[in-house]
Amino acid sequence: MTTYRELFRASGVFRIVVSQLIARFPAGMLSLAVLIHVEAQHDAYTAAGLVLAALAIGQAVAGPLTSRMFNRFGMFRVLGITLSIAAVATFSLALPDLSVPMYALIAFIAGVATPPIQPAARSLYPSLVAPALRTRLFAFDASVQEVIWIIGPVIVTFASLTIHSALGILIAGLFLLAGGIWFLTTPQVCRAVSEPPAGRLGQVLASHALLMVCAVGFVIAAATAMLEAALVAIFGHGGAQAGIILALLCISSLVAGFAVGHAELTRWSLTRRLAILAVGLGLAAMSTSFWWILLMGVIAGAGVAPVIAAITHMTSTAVAPGDVAEAFGWSTTAQLVGVAVGSSGAGLLIDEFGGQMALAGAASVAIAGVALAALVSQGQPERDRHDGESGRPRRVWRVQRLKV
Repeated sequence: MTTYRELFRASGVFRIVVSQLIARFPAGMLSLAVLIHVEAQHDAYTAAGLVLAALAIGQAVAGPLTSRMFNRFGMFRVLGITLSIAAVATFSLALPDLSVPMYALIAFIAGVATPPIQPAARSLYPSLVAPALRTRLFAFDASVQEVIWIIGPVIVTFASLTIHSALGILIAGLFLLAGGIWFLTTPQVCRAVSEPPAGRLGQVLASHALLMVCAVGFVIAAATAMLEAALVAIFGHGGAQAGIILALLCISSLVAGFAVGHAELTRWSLTRRLAILAVGLGLAAMSTSFWWILLMGVIAGAGVAPVIAAITHMTSTAVAPGDVAEAFGWSTTAQLVGVAVGSSGAGLLIDEFGGQMALAGAASVAIAGVALAALVSQGQPERDRHDGESGRPRRVWRVQRLKV
């Protein structure tokens, strides 16, 4: 932790990191909460998967668009409007006895209005600390956000499966509202002015680095979404086994993230880190024993946060300064599409073949990600190399800034 302690001496870093973390908790809670609630109302995982698809489609459409609106309307205004709409729609998803089309419509509205807090925060980071500390800040953010993706589902499984199916959705809405207001009132957000974009909407996808980020983000989101649904199906609605497995996976991910998340990235970093996830999930699919899946979940978790740290750093340095927020929007969109595909696919596999097959599906997605990272070298970072004439280090990508 001494590696990261210096970060919080900079003004505003602690508040921005913690507030955006709280506001983004629904990212790791809402999909699973909706899956449990809609399945409880309609007794079908396929119906729940359709509602999750509507939610993720809305989020995917909104991601790059709302992030790019920062340049035209200002960060504070865009976040304020989207936060208000998203909060109302999220709470509405907890209503009982709605039809599947109505749940899907509300989910789509909640998705479209999802406030782009992650792109906003990560666009601000370079302006908060010295250049030498930026890699550490992105690594710390990537590690602590694992609390969202793993602890969030733990809260949902305990609240929605043991108390009431709608409680997980209500808790997610409270996190969104409380964290969003705290982040929105941060001085750095109130007076942020971003640089103009370098090109048209979507032009950032010409970056090989960003395409790699999107592909890997899709893989890890799809695999973890399938894992969450599989655990619920295997261990049922009456026990805490799924939550315990996710909690241990979280601890493993956090430890690994802090240990190696800030390490220098090489061409093979993503391949090695994804391989840990794939091995853990592949072995977990071999049995439905609680203790076996628990142990393999710990192995799989060790690959999650390090992967997220790598793709976060790659996104922040892959495009021109004015396009950083849009780049993070596309990265987030890729992950949300992964959640939609993973949740929907898991629902179909569970209804047809059972939870163990959904675990195998998660492993297959992770293995495909390993193969992709190994085969595609363009867009992945190389080690720092020195200019032959000046002897000064030269980075593959430039450091981005946001005027505040």
